Amino acid sequence: MLSPNATFDQVLDAVEHLPVDQQVDLIDVMQRRLAERGRQRIVQEVLEARAEFTSGQAKRTSVEDLMREIGQ
Repeated sequence: MLSPNATFDQVLDAVEHLPVDQQVDLIDVMQRRLAERGRQRIVQEVLEARAEFTSGQAKRTSVEDLMREIGQ
């Protein structure tokens, strides 16, 4: 069993000792978990943006104004 403080190399070495089918399953599980984390991050960013807009910290703008601001 790996410790919670295992290094990347230790984890990689442990994975190398798994049967190939379990390595494939591990990749699948990790890809799904990473995708879910990405979705959760997007939801959090949207909630924060809505809160900023509601509190007056953000304002509506056009795409043209935004592109002009980015170009500065």
